[in-house]
Amino acid sequence: MRSTNTFSILFWADQKNATDGEALVYARITVNQKRANISLKRRVPVKLWDPKKNRSKGNSAQARQLNQYIDQTYTKLFQIYQDLKFQEKLITAKLIKAHYTGENEQSKSLQNLIAYHSKKIENTLAKGTIRNFGVTENYLNRFLNKVKKTTDIYLKELDYKFLCDFENYLANYWPAGHPKALSQNTIMKHIQRLRKIVTLAYHMEWIPRDPFVRWKPVYEKKQREFLSENELSNMENFQFSIERLDRVRDLFVFSCYTGISYVDIMNLTEDNLVLGMDGGNWIYTKRQKTKSSVKVPLLGKAEEIISKYEGHPMTEVTGTLLPVITNEKLNVYLKEVAHYVGITKNLTFHMARHTFATTITLSNGVPIETVSKLLGHSKIATTQIYARVLEHKVSNDMDILKNKLLKNKNERIKKAD
Repeated sequence: MRSTNTFSILFWADQKNATDGEALVYARITVNQKRANISLKRRVPVKLWDPKKNRSKGNSAQARQLNQYIDQTYTKLFQIYQDLKFQEKLITAKLIKAHYTGENEQSKSLQNLIAYHSKKIENTLAKGTIRNFGVTENYLNRFLNKVKKTTDIYLKELDYKFLCDFENYLANYWPAGHPKALSQNTIMKHIQRLRKIVTLAYHMEWIPRDPFVRWKPVYEKKQREFLSENELSNMENFQFSIERLDRVRDLFVFSCYTGISYVDIMNLTEDNLVLGMDGGNWIYTKRQKTKSSVKVPLLGKAEEIISKYEGHPMTEVTGTLLPVITNEKLNVYLKEVAHYVGITKNLTFHMARHTFATTITLSNGVPIETVSKLLGHSKIATTQIYARVLEHKVSNDMDILKNKLLKNKNERIKKAD
């Protein structure tokens, strides 16, 4: 790379393409013999242009205004050159032009960033995640229209106040058809998605500073529902007279004993059923959400459910291990299942993963590291959201500790005798 540059600015009138005796005035930037032309969007009578002085002739108000604008343009172009030189950046005529016309990365807008981010994630993230980003973008557009009275802003205008205003807007927004306003945690999720989009701009140097640097998310602690051992047993043993509810119950219980999510269960085929190193059947699959590998040894109840649907007309048609049903219908039918079984909790399919983490594994002494692996999590912190230590588990652990301390005490007494 060259350490020194030749640089010049020339103003000229395009007399060849003059109309009605007037020509457009251009600034020509030359850096290391490479040129770039910038239209000043000003016209001058051909007969009044002085090609030697690169100025308009005469002392009329029109001539003085044009010459003053030329001087201002020269100063601005020269300052851009000096700034790039001071920053020790590559200097080209096109780059100086881009800075002058506002086409450089510093002039990117929020809509430019959203479009770039949407293109970036379209083939890398799960459909549900992409849909969630779309919802956040819709809220951003409503916020710009209602609060900022515009459709777009420059990225350099993003600051801490913008984030606070957006958070306040969401806190006071009541979505049409919703029974209540957005919850605090939903608001935080939308701002978290905006943060990911803006962080992308910061890493690409579209903005010089991160407006989120002082912003801290505030989440409300929520108790994640799960089925107790008694509730799960009641569900397993209930005899449904309606076949569709029987199938829904089986899918839910299968997830309770494997921890596999709805979308991943729907994609299971015989190819996912593998003989493990312990000689038992395992499920080998990949989470659609994170693409992480999941290997789960099948417990007895899960194997019973797979056997139940082997050769079933519904699985024969789809080629899957278990019957296929949409997530929307599945969650609607689970409300009926809960009613028949006598479960008063708001039963959703995702509750099965919480039940697996809490009731099936952790409460039975399975280490959280193992549970994290079974659930396909990359961080223990994610598993801790699902998992809670039950009171009877605490009681059992303390009983073990009491017995151990008593044993140690008795051994010390014997030694003393």
